[in-house]
Amino acid sequence: MTNFYSFHGTVTVINEFFTGQNGKKEGCYKLFTIENELGSIVNFVVSPSTYFVDHEMVRVGDHVTGYYDGDLPAILIYPPQYQALVMVKDNPYQKVKVDYFNNQLVSSDGQLQLNLSPYTQIILTNGQLFSRYPANRDLIVFYRPSTRSIPAQTTPYRIIVMC
Repeated sequence: MTNFYSFHGTVTVINEFFTGQNGKKEGCYKLFTIENELGSIVNFVVSPSTYFVDHEMVRVGDHVTGYYDGDLPAILIYPPQYQALVMVKDNPYQKVKVDYFNNQLVSSDGQLQLNLSPYTQIILTNGQLFSRYPANRDLIVFYRPSTRSIPAQTTPYRIIVMC
């Protein structure tokens, strides 16, 4: 179970991130600087294992949400720097929730409950079908409308299981 934290804002800078290792890893890591509407800044280290939802190309000026593991230690610098696990480029036609969902498909923050339908596509990060019940896992959930109850309930149209 990953304790997902997020930061939403506009990408202001994309730079190479040097790992100190020569050779094959050069150019494979990026540093995304993101600034929110309040002026707060976060740097995300984007590695080859960072999952970009829908494999979207992110550029300076794009609005994104970066997700990271809130339980991992972070170096004490300003602006804060986190290892990006998932990056989501804003899309006005979909809502995305990245979180751990329990056996009743309720998110760890208790804000969203999933009601699966036969039309809910459940896949792995590599695009292959996931053939089991997606409970008790870290999920990327795509949905549109939800109820105003607590937790809000929705029928997602796609779920990506993060194994």
